[in-house]
Amino acid sequence: MGSLMSMTGFSRESGLLADGTAFVWELRSVNGRGLDLRLRLPGGLEALEPTLREATAGRLKRGNVSANLALRREERPRLAVDRLALDQAIALAQELAGRLPGSPPPSVAQLLALPGVLRTEQAEPDEAAETAKRAALIEAYGRALAGLGSARAGEGQQLARVLGGLLEEIAGLREAAAEAAADQPEAQRTRLLEQLAGLLGETGRARIPEERLAQEVALLAQKSDVREELDRLAAHITAARALLAAGEGAGRKLDFLVQEFVREANTLCSKSTSVALTRIGLDLKAAIERLREQAANVE
Repeated sequence: MGSLMSMTGFSRESGLLADGTAFVWELRSVNGRGLDLRLRLPGGLEALEPTLREATAGRLKRGNVSANLALRREERPRLAVDRLALDQAIALAQELAGRLPGSPPPSVAQLLALPGVLRTEQAEPDEAAETAKRAALIEAYGRALAGLGSARAGEGQQLARVLGGLLEEIAGLREAAAEAAADQPEAQRTRLLEQLAGLLGETGRARIPEERLAQEVALLAQKSDVREELDRLAAHITAARALLAAGEGAGRKLDFLVQEFVREANTLCSKSTSVALTRIGLDLKAAIERLREQAANVE
């Protein structure tokens, strides 16, 4: 037996890469008809997507999942002197000093401040370091995915309790409906006799053969017979409990089963000929609707 899994969950995984880059993976999931992964990756890491999708499909079956990767690297710029530009600046300064006797020579700071003398250098790309970086991010995604799975399992335990309670409520309403339905034939006979008395008077009603009355009552009872609907509801309740006990992967089957619950409850209400049974049928439909809303979150 597996545990019931919800499609709702959140996970966060953060860390520091070898080059000093801080990263944060954030994964969120909500209910969905299938598995839909939406990735947001920084530029240059698009090549990770196939591996991440494969890892997600290997762990999750359903749900709309959003995965966001944020990177932050506090790197000081590497400064370098352009020797050729510096030599040209010094030569120009010396030339001007010869033309302007007594003028102070330019300071080092002034020379470095000249355009083109001081520049920033970009580190040469290191393919081995980039490969290690991608591997570390994929590994961290796997941990975030495991965390999301744990969160969904925890939600699933709570969901199982809620669904179990709703099935108990539906089973109780089904029993109440069976008791109310058992009184329908007698209530229909009484109502028919009252209607005939109102139309024909007591004398005219007395002339109608008892056998004919019995036939009419039997016909009405047949049209309002809800035993099949009650039997199917009982079978659906048993099947739903079995799905909850089976746990993992029960979502789709539970979705289809809830549709059958709705169909039987609607038919029961349409066949009802008593206020009591109609009231129970409406309560039954409300409980089934709550069941449907909760079942939509099952993986």
